[in-house]
Amino acid sequence: MAAKSGNLSINSENIFPIIKKWLYSDQDIFYREMISNGCDAVTKLKKLDMMGEYTLPEDYKARMEVVVDPENKTLTFIDNGLGMTDDEVEEYINQIAFSGAADFIEKYKDKSNADQIIGHFGLGFYSAFMVASEVHIDTLSHKEGAKAVHWECDGGTEFSMEEGDKEGVGTSVTLFLNEDCLEFCNEYKAREVVKKYCSFMPVEIYLTKANTTDTQTISPDEKLEDDIVIETIKPEKEEDEEKLKIRKRPELLNETHPLWTKHPNECTREEYLEFYRKVFQDYKEPLFWIHLNMDYPFNLKGILYFPKINMEYESIEGMIKLYNNQVFIADNIKEVIPEFLLLLKGVIDCPDLPLNVSRSALQNDGFVKKISEYISKKVADKLSGMCKTEKEEYDKYWDDISPFIKFGCLKDDKFCEKMTDYILFKNLEGKYLTLPECLEIKTQEELEAEEGTRTETDESGEVQATADEDGKTRTAEGDNDETETAAGDNDETETAADEKEEVQTATDENGEAVEAEIVTDETASEDFTGEEEEEEEKEPRIIYYVTDEQQQSQYIQMFKSAKMDAVILTHNIDQPFINQLESKNDQVKFQRIDADLTETFKSKTNKKTEKELTKQAEKIGEIMKKALKNDKLNVKVEKLKNKKISSMITLSEESRRMQDMMKMYSMPGMDMGGYGADGETLILNANHTLVKYVLDNQEGENVTMICEQLYDLAKIQHAPLSPDAMTNFIARSNDIMMLLAK
Repeated sequence: MAAKSGNLSINSENIFPIIKKWLYSDQDIFYREMISNGCDAVTKLKKLDMMGEYTLPEDYKARMEVVVDPENKTLTFIDNGLGMTDDEVEEYINQIAFSGAADFIEKYKDKSNADQIIGHFGLGFYSAFMVASEVHIDTLSHKEGAKAVHWECDGGTEFSMEEGDKEGVGTSVTLFLNEDCLEFCNEYKAREVVKKYCSFMPVEIYLTKANTTDTQTISPDEKLEDDIVIETIKPEKEEDEEKLKIRKRPELLNETHPLWTKHPNECTREEYLEFYRKVFQDYKEPLFWIHLNMDYPFNLKGILYFPKINMEYESIEGMIKLYNNQVFIADNIKEVIPEFLLLLKGVIDCPDLPLNVSRSALQNDGFVKKISEYISKKVADKLSGMCKTEKEEYDKYWDDISPFIKFGCLKDDKFCEKMTDYILFKNLEGKYLTLPECLEIKTQEELEAEEGTRTETDESGEVQATADEDGKTRTAEGDNDETETAAGDNDETETAADEKEEVQTATDENGEAVEAEIVTDETASEDFTGEEEEEEEKEPRIIYYVTDEQQQSQYIQMFKSAKMDAVILTHNIDQPFINQLESKNDQVKFQRIDADLTETFKSKTNKKTEKELTKQAEKIGEIMKKALKNDKLNVKVEKLKNKKISSMITLSEESRRMQDMMKMYSMPGMDMGGYGADGETLILNANHTLVKYVLDNQEGENVTMICEQLYDLAKIQHAPLSPDAMTNFIARSNDIMMLLAK
């Protein structure tokens, strides 16, 4: 076959069905397209006036009018823009996809910018055929000597064009609606759709009902030149003023200068609130807002509001409205709006958006990603700046905005990097701390090490005695009878001799006796290992946290008594968030308040006592397993400083997180009882009377009941009891009270 080249051909008969049925996702969008064309015509005429190529009349007032006529089943769009000559109608209307807006921009690219021109593709006009069986155009160009043009088309490939009779400069487009689309010539439907798409277009848009008999009453001083006075209403009382009954005025449907187009310094707090209420129909005051205003490297303006949300009763659904040159495109376009910001409410206007032909979606390119990154960066800058300069306000907002920010950190690494040091954690005292501040919190051991003292507490957790560097004990006045000394019941005294450095007598070169320290292998290697220890990585700093202040109240009290702190993390998003923080920072480790029993809560013991406790654990472990009929139970005996605590349960952090993860991803009906059980340990306090009783009376009549009660008391502080366990606990508690009553 011979080589061949040529031009692709397009069958126009096949194009119209595509435009009618497949180009636009929503049928009502034709309103936006027709009004946009009219606004462009007005904008272009004003630009010609600015460039000196046309002079506007002194009384010129740019406007777009939508006339609904239910009787004749028509809908008319009228503008007083630059109009068209017969040649321009031939070029821009008869040629599909030839954009008059693009042609105008190209022609005047050196004299004017394209910021306010809406059209791009030359297809918007044909959206009229989605709802109309026939379309008429009447237009008169602004050019000197131009004649009016009348154009008709029934939605096929044929049209008719002749000289028209339009008098004023501009264009009128009349749609003869299909029977199944008559709702669009209803006044209320028209108002709804125009407000949806065109609430902020740059030209005033008025809605009128043809041949209306509706009237309105005004004062004489409110009368306008265009008002048609039907009658003068005489006052019934002398003190009342005269009124005028006029034909109902066209209704203004849009605001031509929306708040986001102004500079932030020009906007007041009340204006921001009024705009929020008007656009989102939300009368709860937002927490605060971010005003975006950028001209380079792309043009972007907007306002993002952080709403106050009741997490328990409301769905967390925001609404970000996307505009292009003040023309509504769509809600919540994920390509432009970072996913985590879809929880907010706001508007974004970016004329540089690469829209598809229908202007209802974006073309996928790197430019869109840059816009999304910029929005994310501006939000991070605002929040971090607020934390630095308005910390009290930031603290006040934190509980409401924390889900937004934490979700943002999980979804956007760059946002996370900027915000990590400005994430707040509420501690046990209700104070808000940043992550660096949490890492600076010192434990009781560190504080005592600095002061050279060690604190002991009585059975209620109150400080009762302190020991200084020399081991001397200072007791609190009036509590000497119950004091547990710093020596830990003299356990430390027994090992004091073992801890002393061994010395022996030696002589110097003159024969004088001197004390010499015996250098052991351990001592000899200290100089070598010191440098290595410094080089070793520091141990991760543990931040304790609480997930349920009521459930974990005993552990919270223990922490407060020991002058330890923890942070409150009760939201569902907190668990994945702290997982991410740990993965990004090796020096941070989060541990739930009941995950382990730190040395702070234990009395000091020597090796001999530790061996005794191990034996007691084995002994009472067998008793507990037998009483509870649970061979897998892990039991540990410790000497707790607080003698009022009889038992408690700890669950290792790793086991709990695995348990939580399995619950999250498990299938409905799956038994989760066994997950995490390996990390659960029952801690019994050797200093408590009940524990001592069980050890001393293994075969006692009530030992089984006491063991069951000790376990349930520990369990109920850790997690809710199962229905059966709770029933048994209540019955057993009643039995115990009956014994006491005897």
